[in-house]
Amino acid sequence: MTGTELDRYIALYRNSVISAALCVVRDPADADDIAQEVFLGLYTSEKSFRDDEHVKAWLLRCAVNRSIDLKRSKWHRDRVSFEALGDAIGETRAAEPESREELTDALSRLDKKLRIALYLCYYEGYTAKQAARILNIGVPAVRWRLARGKAALRELLTDERNGDNND
Repeated sequence: MTGTELDRYIALYRNSVISAALCVVRDPADADDIAQEVFLGLYTSEKSFRDDEHVKAWLLRCAVNRSIDLKRSKWHRDRVSFEALGDAIGETRAAEPESREELTDALSRLDKKLRIALYLCYYEGYTAKQAARILNIGVPAVRWRLARGKAALRELLTDERNGDNND
């Protein structure tokens, strides 16, 4: 692969790779590191790809795999993020719009398997069959994760709104 081809793929798929990693690791710095590793892997790979969509699916699969590996590592389990330290000492972060913050918070509380399925199908636009290939699971499992994810998300958002009305 040439540097020009790599630059093109980075321009096309960087945000998608980072977003897929964020679904698992929930830390922008880790997601950025994972994206760098994934694109380095693409650059050094001897694999031949059918088309751009095949490259994108390969990149997303690698991002999810590397993210899961990172989450399983002892180093990741034992560390404390800067955000957690800031919260612990009372620093405040800039607030995002209420509805986006509420949705992001609810999504972050979902199980990672549900989050990844929702991300691939609703954000990246993959069909259940395509997502199943990326995740190495069956189509029924993807559909189950989508249904569970939507139900869990709906429940979380409903509970939050009902809790806000009771104040």
